[in-house]
Amino acid sequence: MARDRVTGKWLITLSVMIPTLLEILDTSIANVALSHIQGSLSAGQDEVTWVLTSYLVSNAVIIPMSGWLARLMGRKNYLMASVAVFTLSSMLCGLAQSLEALVFFRIIQGVGGGGLQPMSQAILLETFPPQQRGLAMAIYAMGAVLGPILGPLLGGYITDNYSWIWIFYINVPIGAVALYMCWAFIFDPPYQQRRLSGEKVDCLGLALLSVGLGSLQIVLDKGQQEDWFASEQIVILSILAGVCLAVLVWWELRHANPIVNLRTFQYRNFAAGNVIMFFGFFAFFGSIVLLPMYLQNLMGYTSFLAGLVLGPSGAIMLLLLPMVGKLTEKIDARLLLCLGLLISGLSLVFMSRFTLRIDIGTAILGRNMQAVGIAFFFVPLSFLTMAYIPRESMNNASALFSLLRNLGGSFGTAFVTTLLARRAQFHQHRLVEHLTPYDPPLAQARDALERLMDLTPHEALGVIYQYVQQQAAYMAYVDVFFVQALFFLSLAGFMWVIRRPDHGAHMPEAAH
Repeated sequence: MARDRVTGKWLITLSVMIPTLLEILDTSIANVALSHIQGSLSAGQDEVTWVLTSYLVSNAVIIPMSGWLARLMGRKNYLMASVAVFTLSSMLCGLAQSLEALVFFRIIQGVGGGGLQPMSQAILLETFPPQQRGLAMAIYAMGAVLGPILGPLLGGYITDNYSWIWIFYINVPIGAVALYMCWAFIFDPPYQQRRLSGEKVDCLGLALLSVGLGSLQIVLDKGQQEDWFASEQIVILSILAGVCLAVLVWWELRHANPIVNLRTFQYRNFAAGNVIMFFGFFAFFGSIVLLPMYLQNLMGYTSFLAGLVLGPSGAIMLLLLPMVGKLTEKIDARLLLCLGLLISGLSLVFMSRFTLRIDIGTAILGRNMQAVGIAFFFVPLSFLTMAYIPRESMNNASALFSLLRNLGGSFGTAFVTTLLARRAQFHQHRLVEHLTPYDPPLAQARDALERLMDLTPHEALGVIYQYVQQQAAYMAYVDVFFVQALFFLSLAGFMWVIRRPDHGAHMPEAAH
């Protein structure tokens, strides 16, 4: 009997993690295929980015309402419906013959994928006994953290060696297997078998949530490209998002059966944990974007070499995550979390000391340090955040936790790209202040280039200006790495507001 229970636990884990990993991969796997899609479907450069934005928008809207949908349909039925919609829409994405069709099917794919992350987290938390919740979150973290890293690598390999359509087709057979496993091994616990009967649907909350989060995601994804508030469209969407989300909070706190139950934030650990998760992923995702850009734009690395820098960190996290999960059974998870935040911050301080002459080993070391920090960050934080959540609220809590994690990543990406551009402009302005025709070092450098490279005075000045731009960009990267480090180091002090759980004594009993 005990052996059957252990076997069942791991079959349930596999059943929910396969589709979840697919969904997380699809948030980033198409990034590297955009140029191929653009050429294949004869789309403009601005238009083709909607392949990414459309998925992120529908995904962001569905995640917070997934707890309500699970309550409406039953968690197993909702999970199976999500896997089926995600798998079918993946096939339709591959079959799309126009950009409009592809964007439409990506929206449907995001709707199907939106519920997979929070539902898998809730199921894992209930499947494992209280003292093993840290291990459960370690397994979940393998998908949540590794997905954004592996997505671009896998997408680049498939696109370069086969065709962009296979980044969607590959989901179909795996999704079919996942659908069968969910049908065979996932069961609703008794409290989940109660469906909504005669309950009035929160239509206003549904509308406010959809418009507010949809507008916000478009602003975050398109803001830098449109020069933020210089764009009338971004201004309108920002106002719409702010008004809708503010009214949503007011309305949901007063509604008897809200789409998103914000009362869950009354638990101190949950509220503090979501703040830390938001700003932690804010800094983490920002650095994931920064390092490949630094290596490729400033140091001339190819996509393959940049992938080599990121690759070992994935292996490190795969090894460390289960170990950290087991450590939560023996060590105060707050100590593990503090260690993770400090290592993450120090890794970014290390990156802020990069030069334009670092070797690939130094770049790999910086990324690997960060991988260690993130392993000690995500697992203890997930364990601590969910420690006091009643099992009836687990679906809703997991949905909110996933939403704040994803929003942190979106805000972080928008922040670093904007700050990078602004700091590059600042440093370039400061550097060119010294480049005047009467500046002796400039005249000497120009004369040397004219002699050594056989250039005209105008061409020599062009070479010098390119070097100035490179130096300005380098200093901007250094600034942004350091700012991201400050977020992690600040969180290492804030996190102590979290209460120490007594190894799951207050957590819901295991169920599946």
